[in-house]
Amino acid sequence: MSDGIMGKAATMEITIHSNGDSAQLPEDDSLEQDLQQVMVSGPNLNETSIVSGGYGGTAEGIIASGTIKGAPVKTPAPCSLLISPSRSAASRIANQGCSSPGSSNVHQTQSHSVTASSEPARGIAVEKFDVVKKWGINTYKCTKQLISERFGRGSRTVDLELEAQIEVLRDTKRKYENVLRLSRALTTHFYSLVQTQRALGEAFSDLSQKSPELQEEFGYNAETQKLLCKNGETLLGAVNFFVSSINTLVNKTMEDTLLTIKLFENARLEYDAYRTDLEELNLGPRDPVTLPKIDLAQQLYAVHKEKYERLRSDVTIKLKFLEENKVKVMHKQLLLFHNAISAYFAGNQQQLEQTLKQFNVKLKAPSSEKPSWLEEQ
Repeated sequence: MSDGIMGKAATMEITIHSNGDSAQLPEDDSLEQDLQQVMVSGPNLNETSIVSGGYGGTAEGIIASGTIKGAPVKTPAPCSLLISPSRSAASRIANQGCSSPGSSNVHQTQSHSVTASSEPARGIAVEKFDVVKKWGINTYKCTKQLISERFGRGSRTVDLELEAQIEVLRDTKRKYENVLRLSRALTTHFYSLVQTQRALGEAFSDLSQKSPELQEEFGYNAETQKLLCKNGETLLGAVNFFVSSINTLVNKTMEDTLLTIKLFENARLEYDAYRTDLEELNLGPRDPVTLPKIDLAQQLYAVHKEKYERLRSDVTIKLKFLEENKVKVMHKQLLLFHNAISAYFAGNQQQLEQTLKQFNVKLKAPSSEKPSWLEEQ
């Protein structure tokens, strides 16, 4: 019987498919159906919604079901059996992909250069902050001192003689400015008079040629107006020289002295502010906290005292030289103005011209054109 069975087994034909799997036996049909139902109800690995390692589409190494014709459906591995990429490995790969050899050295060099370039900027910022801080403290102290003086609660340093001289200078400047304004008005009006006399003389001269019966009368009137016009231009030269000298004295010499006086008054206010601050600290307790403040206040007081005394000396010297210069300039200019006006209205043309020569006043010829910019250099 055993020989019959072995012979039968030897004559049995086993079907082999193209992928090497043997044909399923009839008793395995139920298992195959159950597996197909599970695959239908489970996720489809061919859809792009299943992402493996961050990439969409069909995963590499997995053959989609139904791509091989005539082959039975091969059960794919469950999703739980797919191996996801390691996070540590992914981070190493990302770091290797984003950095090139020597990039760490470049990064260190760049950070070092940024730090080195930021140090000077930081130093400049600190220096500017210190300047603003000192300015704020100084402004606060000076404002406090000024308010105290205005309300009569604070004391101020007074130099009676110097302040009297300063007040005289300011009053003198106001009066000289008035003389300058009136002299300019006189020049403007007199210039209009001279132009009118010139036009009138030309009109008389024209009528003298066209009116034979009045030729003589028109003729000497035309000569008179021309002579007055010439003398008027000479007088205008003297008055313009007078105006120019007064303008220099008022708006340059006096103004320069008043600017120094303004600096002196600011220094006086700062000096009194730091003096008051030092006096208040000396009246308080002397402990390890206040002693450094007193020393600093003493140093600042000495600095501002030296500045105040230096500017007071500058003001005294400038006032002295200004007074001497003012007397010298005004003596010359007032004499010129008087002699020119007297000679003009007396009709003494020779004396008028002599006055201009005496004071070195050069007249511009009426017919001369304005010099070019090369000649003015």
